[in-house]
Formats: sequence, C-alpha cells, structure tokens
Amino acid sequence: MTRKRFGFFTRLLDKVSAGERYRLATEQILHAERLGFDTAWIAQHHFHENEGGLPSPLVFLAHVAAQTQRIRLGTAIITLPLETPLRVAEDAAVLDLLSGGRVELGFGSGGTATSFLPFGLTIDQRAETFAQHLHTLLAAWRGDDIAHPDNHLYPPAPQLAKRVWIATFSVEGAARAGAAGHGLMLSRTQPRPAERPDLPLPEIQNPMIDAYLAALPAGVEPRILASRTVFVADNLARARELALPGLTEQAEHFRAAGHRVDGHTLDDYLRQFDAHVGDAATVNASLAQDSVLDRVTDISFQVHSIDPPHADILRSIELIAAQIVPQLQR
Repeated sequence: MTRKRFGFFTRLLDKVSAGERYRLATEQILHAERLGFDTAWIAQHHFHENEGGLPSPLVFLAHVAAQTQRIRLGTAIITLPLETPLRVAEDAAVLDLLSGGRVELGFGSGGTATSFLPFGLTIDQRAETFAQHLHTLLAAWRGDDIAHPDNHLYPPAPQLAKRVWIATFSVEGAARAGAAGHGLMLSRTQPRPAERPDLPLPEIQNPMIDAYLAALPAGVEPRILASRTVFVADNLARARELALPGLTEQAEHFRAAGHRVDGHTLDDYLRQFDAHVGDAATVNASLAQDSVLDRVTDISFQVHSIDPPHADILRSIELIAAQIVPQLQR
C-alpha cells in the first residue's frame, strides 16, 4: 500500500495584523516541517480578511520556501477565475525553481460572490472563466505557443502540469478532474442537500471519489486529498474550551448568510461543521468514522474554523504528528 502524505493547512485567520498573520503562519509551517509533515497548504482570499487574509499565495510561499528544505508547498486553492492565467503560470514556474521543485497547485472556481465584482466578473461566470483560464495555464506549462510562435513560457515548467489539483463540491467536478488526470481536492466540510441536512460527509464525498477514479485515464496514478478540521490538545476539556468560541462564531456567520445551523451547543457545531476536536484518543476515534480517509492519498489538517491561540496550534501540530498520523498511516 502506498504511504499516505500528511499536510498542515493554515488559513491565516489569527486575530492580529496582516504581517503578524503571515509571521505566525510561517512559524507553523516551519514547525510542521520539523515534525515530519509532507506538505503545507494555504488558501487564497481577496478582500475579506475574516475568510482568509491572503490574496497572494505564491508570494507568501516564496517566503516560506526560502526558510524550508523539504516540505512541499501547496495552494488550496488559488481562485483561478480572478487571476491572469499566464501570470500564475510564470509565478508558479519561478516559485518551483526557487523551492527546488516543491510546489503543488490547487485551483478552484471561488465562492464569495462580492470578490468577483472588482475583477469585472460575476459569480455566474466562474465556471466558464475557470475552464478558460485552466486551459491557458496548462497550455503555457506544456510549452505551447502563446499568441505568437516566438512566445513560450520562461522559465519552462512542463512538470507543473502534473501537479495540478482541482477543488470541487460535486460528483461532476470530480469526474472532470479525473478525466484530465488532475488531483482531486475534497473540502473539510461542504453544504448538505436541503432535504438531508444530517447527511454524513463521507456519503457526499465517497461518490465523488468513485466518479474521479472511474474517469481517471489508465496508467495515471490517483491523487486524492481530503482536508479535515482537526484540533488536538493535551486533554479533552482544554480542547473543547478552545473550540467553542471559533465554532460559535462560524455558526453565527453561517446563520447571517442564510444557512441552516441547528442547535447552539459545541457538539451541535462539531457535528455540523465536521470538526474533529479533543485529546488524541477522542480525535482518533472520530477520524476512524470517516471512511473517506481510507481511500485518499493525502490528508491535510487545518485548525479552521476553531480559533485557538498560536501556541495551542503549535501544540496541536505536535500531537497530530505524534499520535494521529501513525493511526491514519496503518
């Protein structure tokens, strides 16, 4: 059986200044590398500091690459419709050289409607624009002519076309990613059908994996990454105490946006936001119920939407490395 890769995923959501967010996230990634994590992932968000706080992920990863040696550096995701694809292709090519070939590139179509407007788009155009931009990006990496026979991507980066990951919430999107031979990125949580609000996450994501694998061309190795909200503390009471404020804020945000969130207790929120929180034994037992994790090639752990202090995030990374990863690797 192929060894799973394990990653740390930071959303840069600490309630501090932007510069301090970037410093803390860098420290967390360096800590993850020291503890043996295979990958580090970051998300891109424009304008909305309470959703992510990082509009320029490749710039940030160049900063991290200069301070790391081994850990692979990934985007989860770049909102491709809001980017100039040739500039993404160029910046990623340079970053891959600077990092010694450690870049992984996750792309998605985006979900915050107001973020599209300053870029001259509406969210209704995201699927079509995503497809166009992805085609341009891949053509540039393949070395195709760029509008003129004299124009080719420099530095050339054909290797990056094999490190593309596609984030999707749908079976159809998973099938498209598989047919193209890309990696599949599964979210830490996702909306439930209105008629089945309590549908377990694996019942949503296992059909996506089925569709991806069925569409994957012969001879192409699957790449399936599942992100999961995981926060581990030295004892259960401490973990629950730290989890409640962030998950309560998440619930309030969801309700304000018109989404359904049932109940007002921590356990209500843990269930509905698919969060795995507690001491190591509790988290291992919770993750063991997630059948998706048996089928993926990669797992990334993120603390969002829990909002613990930085020191507790570092401790959680330590406990995940020592007590969670070995159980999942079996």
